[in-house]
Amino acid sequence: MRTTLLALAAIALLGACASQPKPLQGEYAALTPRDAAETDATGSPVRWGGRIVQVEPRADSTCFEMVSTRLDHYGRPYWASDDTGGRFIACRAGFYDPAVFEVNREVTFTGRLAGHESRSIGGYSYRFPLVDADIVYLWPKRERSLVTRPAPWPWWGYW
Repeated sequence: MRTTLLALAAIALLGACASQPKPLQGEYAALTPRDAAETDATGSPVRWGGRIVQVEPRADSTCFEMVSTRLDHYGRPYWASDDTGGRFIACRAGFYDPAVFEVNREVTFTGRLAGHESRSIGGYSYRFPLVDADIVYLWPKRERSLVTRPAPWPWWGYW
């Protein structure tokens, strides 16, 4: 009995270690920014993330223009290829410093869809879904590491 309780406690602790940060947890619509740009899903709860393209501080809020991608199991943007999920704009009350929220930083937002806004990307007119953000979660910068392979074993030709 004691062993079973100990095993259950260990599983619970390990499960807690592999979960999303508390502010990002919850139930959200299975809707990508690309899908939302083509439909009217105003009011739907979403959790989207990606890389910052531009930060626009306004008088009472800050808006983030984002390139979207899938999120991993932690809720962090996951860049497996150049295929993105579209673009979106997320706005949150208050001031978010563009020096901290700089271009290409990874951010995850939770909030509700609040409509659309048309903007130009180069000469192309693009319909951006707008998110009224409750949470702005700035991820730490990823550490770049040099991965090396060991020499083939048993080191043929290295004599």
